[in-house]
Amino acid sequence: MHIELDGEPWRIVEFQHVKPGKGGAFVRTKVKALGSGAVVDRTFRAGEKFPRVHIEVKNVQYLYDAGDEVVFMDEETFEQFGLPRESVADELEFLRPSSSVQMLAVDGKPSGVQMPSSLALEVTDTEPGVKGDTVSNVTKPATLETGAVVQVPLFVNVGDRIKVDPRERRYISRA
Repeated sequence: MHIELDGEPWRIVEFQHVKPGKGGAFVRTKVKALGSGAVVDRTFRAGEKFPRVHIEVKNVQYLYDAGDEVVFMDEETFEQFGLPRESVADELEFLRPSSSVQMLAVDGKPSGVQMPSSLALEVTDTEPGVKGDTVSNVTKPATLETGAVVQVPLFVNVGDRIKVDPRERRYISRA
């Protein structure tokens, strides 16, 4: 959900409703500024109202990284636009050129990328797998085809396709 605080759009990352024994209930939140990317902890009284921000989700295609900005194309209108590299740096590690993602637009202006919950990517570099070591919870680093590094179980080898969660940067399963 997105709200407006201090004249800027913010995304609610986490929230927790707290009802202490005495006093009124309140909500602890972690909000992220869509403009600067800063994450701030804020506390609000229960029942406090905020203006909602109009968010539009568009399907876009990642075209290329131009150094200081990343270029995307709207899949419906074929219009190209760029986002500052620092605003999508975390997501960029998991994007292959010409892959489709969802773009968040606040009041018509592109503001960020929404990654899917899982992606299937190929492992390009990791230590050799150990046969029979499937039960232990030991992990090793693996470099994926997009350049991202995630921790994987010992039985994963180079050339394997694995499912990863790009939001939490973790291994899910073999693909």
